[in-house]
Amino acid sequence: MSWQYIVLLALLVAFFLTHKALNYFIRRWVETKDSPVQRKALVRKILRTVHAGSYLIALGLTLGIEYGELTVFLSSLFAVIGIALFAQWSILSNLTASMIIFFQFPYRIGDRVRILNADFDLTGVIEEISSFHVMVRHDQGDLMTVPNSLILQTPVIKLSGHKATVRNRLDADLGASEVS
Repeated sequence: MSWQYIVLLALLVAFFLTHKALNYFIRRWVETKDSPVQRKALVRKILRTVHAGSYLIALGLTLGIEYGELTVFLSSLFAVIGIALFAQWSILSNLTASMIIFFQFPYRIGDRVRILNADFDLTGVIEEISSFHVMVRHDQGDLMTVPNSLILQTPVIKLSGHKATVRNRLDADLGASEVS
């Protein structure tokens, strides 16, 4: 049996094992996030595509594709994709910011926040966190959409959380019932 067959078999076993581990990891993260189903599906798709792509590259190298040929192909592919996406730079940056916000954003739906901006008052309650923007309900009732990339670039102050708001309402209800 050739060494290539052994390496191919090892790559296939490693792919399926890491695929199961990745699915477990994704499932655990998705259960803890308060995000729309579409956003969770997007995160799953991106992570699985990166996983499969890395194994395809390793498989190609094992089958005899020269490293130099592979780097020329990948650099050409990334150049074409980069040129195609240059016009859509804000979309790409918002999608990237969406991945960061999904895993590391310290604020949740229902939190009252102030996004520091010199020109506008961006204070309100987070209603939705989507793939491209965060929707914040302003105190006057207006619904603001703030791009994900802007959320990552500007300071955000958490004024109160959803739990704190619920706790304040309960305290107010208890206080009202004690008075009557």
